[in-house]
This record gives sequence, C-alpha cells and structure tokens, in this order.
Amino acid sequence: MTKQSMTVQSAEVIRRWRIHAFVTLAATAALTPAPPADAAPRQARPERTTEAAAPRDAGEPIMAIVSIKSQKVTFYDADGWILRAPVSTGTTGRETPAGVFSVVQKDKDHHSSLYDDAWMPNMLRITWNGIALHGGPLPGYAASHGCVRMPFGFAEKLFDKVAIGTRVIISPNDAEPVELSHPALFAPKSQAVAAAPARAEALAREADEATKLAQQTKNAAALAVKEAGPLAAPLRKLELDKTRADAALAVAEKALAATKTEQAKARAEGQKQKAAAKVEELQTQIDSAKGKSKLDAVVAAQDAAKAAETKRSEAAKAASEAKLALEPVSVFISRATHKLYVRRNTHKRLPDGGELFDATIEVPVTIRDPDKPIGTHVFSAMARADGGLRWTAVTIDSGDAAKAALDRITIPQDVLDRIAPTASPRSALIISDEPLHKETNYRTEFVVVQNNQPQGGILTRARSPDTRIGFWGGWPFSNTPARRGYYQRSQGWW
Repeated sequence: MTKQSMTVQSAEVIRRWRIHAFVTLAATAALTPAPPADAAPRQARPERTTEAAAPRDAGEPIMAIVSIKSQKVTFYDADGWILRAPVSTGTTGRETPAGVFSVVQKDKDHHSSLYDDAWMPNMLRITWNGIALHGGPLPGYAASHGCVRMPFGFAEKLFDKVAIGTRVIISPNDAEPVELSHPALFAPKSQAVAAAPARAEALAREADEATKLAQQTKNAAALAVKEAGPLAAPLRKLELDKTRADAALAVAEKALAATKTEQAKARAEGQKQKAAAKVEELQTQIDSAKGKSKLDAVVAAQDAAKAAETKRSEAAKAASEAKLALEPVSVFISRATHKLYVRRNTHKRLPDGGELFDATIEVPVTIRDPDKPIGTHVFSAMARADGGLRWTAVTIDSGDAAKAALDRITIPQDVLDRIAPTASPRSALIISDEPLHKETNYRTEFVVVQNNQPQGGILTRARSPDTRIGFWGGWPFSNTPARRGYYQRSQGWW
C-alpha cells in the first residue's frame, strides 16, 4: 500500500468515525434528562494529551510507556522522552493488560482476522495472541478490544523508528523513568566489551571449521562401513559360530568336572579338547576375517566421527554464546517462582515475521523476605557512561521502591559472570511479584502481566496450541516457562 493511499484511507476512517460519534452524541444528549440541581458533579476526565515531539534531535526509541489512566503513550530514547501522543486502550471487559512487554512483530498494513478484517495500520505486536500498538480512531476514552490505538499519522511516523525488541511498559497509572545507580545492576568490563566482537568472529570461524571436519569424518566413516560391507556377513556368521563353540566348551568343562570314573574322565577330556580346538580354529578365522574386512578401520573411523561431532557441538555452542554476548541482555526475576530468567534476541527470522529469542538460562534466585510484595520494576540500561552503563527505573505496581527491590535480590555469581561483562545499552533487569505470563514463548522476550489489574483484553483472546518441534542450536523451544521441548505455533493470527 502506498503512503498516499494509506493517508486517504486514514482520513476516510477518521471521517466515518467522527460522523458516527457526532450522531451518537447528539442522540444521547437529546434523550438524557437534565440532572437535578443537587446532583454531584461528574468526575472530570484527565487532561487530554496532544501529540508532541521533544525539541531536540531524537535517537532510536528504547522504550514506550503507556498510561491507561491518562490515555497516553510516551516514547523514550537514551536522553529522555522524544514522542508523546494520546491513545485509546481497551474498554471495560476487554481492558488492555498492564504489565511489561516488548515489540515482537511489525506489520505496516495489518488487517485483523478477529474483527471483520479491521484495518490496524503500522502494527507493533507485543503478544502473539493479539495485543498490539497500532493506528486507529481515538474517541477520547478507552474504546479498543485490548490493543493500544495511536493516532494514524503518529503511528505511521513511528513505525520505521521502532525495532523488534523495543520495551513496552503498560502502566495503570502515570509512570516515567527515573535515573538511579545500584551495585546489583550489571556493570560491564571495558576489556570484555572491546574484545567481544573479535572473540565472536574467531569462535564463529572455529565453529565453521569444526562443522566441516565433522562432515568429513562422517563421510569417511560411511565409506569405511561401505567398503567393509561385503565381508561383514561372513564375519558375523563366524562370530555366531564362535559363541556356540564357547558354549560347547563350557559344557564340556562342566561334564569333565562331574566325572567319577577314569573311563568317563577320559571320554570327557576328549570332548573338551575337541571343543577347545574348535574355539581356537574359529578365533583364528575371525582374526583373519577382521583383517580382511577392515573392521578396525571402521571402528577407528566411527570413533573419529563421534569425536568430531562432539567438538562441532561444543564449538557451535561457544560461538552462539559469543555472538549473543554482543546483544543486549534482559533478565527477569519473579518473586512468584523464585527464579531468574535470561533472554537475548538471536535475530534469527521466523516464517511468521517474528524473531527467535535465546532462553538457555533459567536458575533459582534468592529474594530476601520472600513473602513480602516487591512490586514490578523495570530497570533499563539507557547508554554507556564512565565505562559502565546509565540506568533508569520505571515502577508500575505497589511494593518496594526500586532501590529497595534491588536490595532484596541476590543474583547468582555464575550468571553475572556470563552476562554482566558485556552488558550493553538496551539491556534490562525486570523484577516483579508476578510469574511469566503464558504468552512468553520462544518468539518473545518476557511477557509480565499485572494480575491485580483488569486484563480482559488478553483473557478473551485464545492462546495458540502447543506443538512439538524439537530443538534449535542444541536448545529446546518452549512457550510455557519450565516446559521445554514445546512451542506455540501460529494457527492464524488475530
């Protein structure tokens, strides 16, 4: 769809909505009786947000914060807010869920498969069952089926600026990032950061070489088996005969031990010697056949192939981890499960337009006063500063203050050793009383939904069925935390 046709269609949608709203408003006013003189005044709506842009050059958006209370969205780059606009969130019964999300898919010209092919332009999906930010009509109050509608033009200008993985925080009230520092926040090491790209390249080359060697040794083992094939059947027959001869010799020895007369003993001794001679003869034939069939070469080739495959697997894992170390890291700590989860985007494109997230780290975590609410806090690394990172905190649920929440957390040292040295801007630490939502899967970073807030907009959407798929890069997929080996396959998106 061209920009001009989209603009025309945007204008037509807005025009139709305004006509419908005007007629509805006029009819309502005509049918509504005047309030009595002593009636309590109606609660005023929050002040209407207008579209705005920061009076400076804007960087790439790092996060968006949607306020359900004020019906607005604000986008932030490393230096503060850059774009702001009014929105329309979910209506009663289909409320937009409050929580922590990220953009998992983009679609310039999306049409709904649930709501009569409704046009949802410049769609930024945040859950795979259908919650998204997109262009739409704004009546001035919450009116959607769970999505976050933005002004058509605003959504169009924003679309190309927002990357997959951009954090989206949906808060029941107004929230904004506040700068802070704390020893629990990841502190990268300058030497590790500087060395990471070269290390990733070197390990990638080693992985490629190991893959080639593994294939070569696999081919060599197959050829050795093929060459030994014509003589393998006779050898198997000789080995079977030898097994029978061994059994006959054992019987003869047992019979000899049981004899009581000299005559019986002589006869048993003769039988034993015949059996032993047969065993010796078959063993000589087997040794000769093994030499001819090159079985020693087969065994050696197969052992070499196994060793090369082990080396390939280890090299591939090391290369994958080194490459992931170049990406921002996101960590989620749940008081509900007492676990720490790590996600990194692999940027491996999937057929449905999403990207694959690595989820190989999931470990227990220590939380002081585990029965005490901790709140929901999003700590974001906004930029590099003084050899480290400059962090902000956004709190969207009651509980501890952000710093107090960090004080209660003890991240395992081995996990810190793996993720902190190369932590980069856009990395994040999320702490919450909530568990991971069921919409967290191999195509998402984290989906954390506030269970103390209405969430009809996500509850009314069907979850896609689980389908067995296997593994990617040696690690299983999962769309349910702690349920590895399964993933959620699309059956036609909303």
